[in-house]
Amino acid sequence: MAAGRTAQTSAFALWTIFVWIFTVEAAEEVLLDTRTMSTLAGWTVNPTNSWIEVSNLSPDSGHPVRTYQVCQVQREDQNNWLRTEWIPKKEGQRIYVEIRFSIRECRDIPNVVSCKETFDFYFYESDEDDATDEYPAWNESAYTKVDRIAADGRFSNVNVQEINKEIRNIGPITKNGFYLAFQDSGACMSLLSVRVYYKVCPTVSHSLATFNKTVTGPEVTSLVQAAGSCAPNAEVESQPTVQCTSDGKWTLFAGGCRCLPGHEPESDGCTACHDGTFKPDAGNDACLSCPARSRASYAAATICTCQNGFYRAEDDQPSAPCTAPPSKPRNMVSTVNKTTVDLSWEAPLDDGGRDDLVYKVVCQQCSESGVCTQCDDSVQYNPSKYDIRASWVKIQGLMAHTRYKFEVHAENGVSSVSRVTDRFESITLKTNVAAPSQVEGVTQIGSTEMSLSISWSPPRKPNGVILEYRVQYFPLRDGPTQTKFAKVDGQVTQATMEHLDMGEEYVLQIQARTIAGYGQLSQPVTMRTDANGSQAPMTGDQPVMIAAIAAAGIFVLLVFVLVVIFVLYRRRNRKPPSDMDKLEYSNGEVRLPGFVAPRVKTYIDPHTYEDPQHAVLEFAKELEPSCLTIEQVIGGGEFGDVCKGRLKMGKGQYMDVAIKTLKAGSNDKMKGDFLTEASIMGQFTDPNVIKLQGVITKSRPVMIVTEYMENGSLDTFLRKHDGRFQVPQLVGMIRGVASGMRYLAEMNYVHRDLAARNVLVNSSLVCKVSDFGLSRVLEDDPDAAYTTRGGKIPVRWTAPEAIAYRKFTSASDVWSYGVLVWEVMSYGERPYWNWSNQDVIKSVEAGYRLPPPMDCPKAIYQLMSECWQKERNARPKFTAIVASLDKLIRNPMVLKVLAQPRPMHHHSTSSDLYSSVPEWLDGLSLGRYTENFLKAGFTNLDCVAKITLRELQSIGVTMIGHQKKIMNSVQMLRAQASPNTNLRAPSPIANGQPLPHLHGGGMSSLHGTPNMHHHNTRHITHALPV
Repeated sequence: MAAGRTAQTSAFALWTIFVWIFTVEAAEEVLLDTRTMSTLAGWTVNPTNSWIEVSNLSPDSGHPVRTYQVCQVQREDQNNWLRTEWIPKKEGQRIYVEIRFSIRECRDIPNVVSCKETFDFYFYESDEDDATDEYPAWNESAYTKVDRIAADGRFSNVNVQEINKEIRNIGPITKNGFYLAFQDSGACMSLLSVRVYYKVCPTVSHSLATFNKTVTGPEVTSLVQAAGSCAPNAEVESQPTVQCTSDGKWTLFAGGCRCLPGHEPESDGCTACHDGTFKPDAGNDACLSCPARSRASYAAATICTCQNGFYRAEDDQPSAPCTAPPSKPRNMVSTVNKTTVDLSWEAPLDDGGRDDLVYKVVCQQCSESGVCTQCDDSVQYNPSKYDIRASWVKIQGLMAHTRYKFEVHAENGVSSVSRVTDRFESITLKTNVAAPSQVEGVTQIGSTEMSLSISWSPPRKPNGVILEYRVQYFPLRDGPTQTKFAKVDGQVTQATMEHLDMGEEYVLQIQARTIAGYGQLSQPVTMRTDANGSQAPMTGDQPVMIAAIAAAGIFVLLVFVLVVIFVLYRRRNRKPPSDMDKLEYSNGEVRLPGFVAPRVKTYIDPHTYEDPQHAVLEFAKELEPSCLTIEQVIGGGEFGDVCKGRLKMGKGQYMDVAIKTLKAGSNDKMKGDFLTEASIMGQFTDPNVIKLQGVITKSRPVMIVTEYMENGSLDTFLRKHDGRFQVPQLVGMIRGVASGMRYLAEMNYVHRDLAARNVLVNSSLVCKVSDFGLSRVLEDDPDAAYTTRGGKIPVRWTAPEAIAYRKFTSASDVWSYGVLVWEVMSYGERPYWNWSNQDVIKSVEAGYRLPPPMDCPKAIYQLMSECWQKERNARPKFTAIVASLDKLIRNPMVLKVLAQPRPMHHHSTSSDLYSSVPEWLDGLSLGRYTENFLKAGFTNLDCVAKITLRELQSIGVTMIGHQKKIMNSVQMLRAQASPNTNLRAPSPIANGQPLPHLHGGGMSSLHGTPNMHHHNTRHITHALPV
């Protein structure tokens, strides 16, 4: 029997070597695992010869493992117990036991007496390891039965790889530990491994919170709530909690954490914002890039610091860009009406990048000595004194005939933060003379039987020089029908009424008079003639005093008469009142009433001089070379270098100038042309014409010195600042050009090459006409002019009659001016785009005219249209143009009405111009958007012709100037693609309504205009006309 059992045991052990499986479960805290134990010495067997401990090799690790086997099938009534060592429960409450075992089929065992294929599983709780060989008793009542375990699979000689795994849970365990027990009742089995564990929910991170390992509950249905702790650099948003289920899984997450300011979520934690980014608030959003004009040079920034000169208002969000205070208001105009002043102005050139621009008005009353004090509270401001959003204010309640200084400050949300105080425009004026205020303090100072003597106080607001006082009085019993008057010199505040009735009551009132008229009557006062009056009797000296006063009064009266005669004489010899009411605008300034412009002289052609040197001496000032300092070369011209320098004007006084030099080796003709240009320029003195400071001809190199224009040529300046100006600013620019051309026309000078490239702009945005040289178009510039036998003509800017017949007049300059206006409103767009000169000539002759640029006011396009009348006599004169623009400047609401786009008729088709979208964009110098268009599906020009402004913005074209340029070209593509387009359409000007106020009569005679003065000088982008 023993030999048979040994053989069975050996065979069973060998079999277990091949079927051993080793697994590790997650989220479990293991209390016992026989697979890792080298001995099971602490286990107890009863009876001692029943269960046998054997060693096998694990097929996974190759290490020996200990197992127990039993196979007492040759005897009946088997009761074989196997008890484990005492197992501390630790934190476990419900314990799980994983049993791996194998059972042999009873029918496969020969000579079996009693055989079963099950075993019973028990446990016993104890606070300590107190079990012995006899305690607890080896019977079912001493232990708690868990289950009778049957094998799902049994091995045999045929099937030797049947292993069973069963898991049972026990609990809740209430004591410190427990024993497990296995009862065999006659099975042939092997207990391969026993693994005891309890389940835990593992440490996990969720919503930036960490939930530590949590033991499951005592019951299968238990849920254990765990509270989470926030990750580093995070805070509780709402208390994070989660439920741990009995199977060791987390469920029902609630609450969570959020990253602290200056940190953003990354993986399961919060990391600091890197340089150049910030995060102002707690939350789980990503860090933001610093807004415009700010920086963050350190990690974990909660706000970006503004760059120097830029600020944030107190109510600005940290994500808002930093902005600057606005520049000062411009072109302030005042209108004085007695004691009321109306101020209006234009918005600052720079609003600081904000949309909360407001103005405030500061009023100061100034004495004749120049000392100014704040105006009192009686002064009223409409609409307000502070936070004015309009560009005007009416100031009332001022003193008449008083000097005031008004400051209009431009402010926005960061003005108070920046503490900038110099962003204002000021104006000093004097209010008109007005009638004086009421006379006060009338008192009786004496009386006789037939006279009353009174005195009074001067008006509180004299509103000018008091010329006289008038006393009116009447007997109380007779009423006002018997009113009499007495007049007193304005310097006297006493009067005596004589030849009155005795004992009679009289009512008296006094009023003061200035040259503006009488003021309000004083309050009526009643007095009585009385022989016992308070006046002292006349002394011996009194008649002498009365005679002296009378003599002084006669003298004052005589002086007054002389003054009146002088004033009347001056009035008779000055301009009519209607001229005085008219405000004349020049160069952005206001000519006050009474200003009389000097008589304009006539232009003299320098070519009438045999020697150009003589003409230069006649019209230009010779400068001392020692007074001129050349600082840097800023460009190159046909004759030589163009430089920036400084000209000494006096002791310690210098001005910036542009210097044009004549290069060495120039022939006599080049020198003559060079000096001729100076001779022409030297004859002009106008705020909107470039000023010649002088020449240097007595030393080498020969130089022409002009005023320095900081912003260079108008076309380049506009292209550089595409879309940044408001319409009134653009109108101000073209108004300045028109004023300069008006001056040249009045001098009988024809420019012949008026274009934006030949207009220069200074730092105050004042435009000045320049380029008065001869025709000097470079030969390598084939698009610059149309070549004729007489020279080169700037075709795109030249009137049709000048191209066809070389007939240059002031009317042809008006045509060129219309093209210049088109350039300004399109921000330097090239007229007629990439058309050839021949195409331009043919199209203009056929009636084609340039379409209105995007967002061009209707009134401005009407002005262009008038300038492009085919009949030159129908074009307006520059005087009328200036007057029209002045009206538009005074009525800016008219500029809000935009011209309607119209088809762009041209004799060529789109295929003549471009064959693809990339080629079209390259032609507009906007090739950077090629990929944007193609990705958005605009793969051919027919698709492009249907694009809208909203679609253009959506594909990434955000710059306003680029949007305008593309939409202007799209209008052209649409017109070319239209089947109804008349390729020889008449000009819309011929069918449109002309501007009545622009007609200035017939064409003026421009005698003395030199035929030689036709030119189209190449232009450079610096401050000196070449």
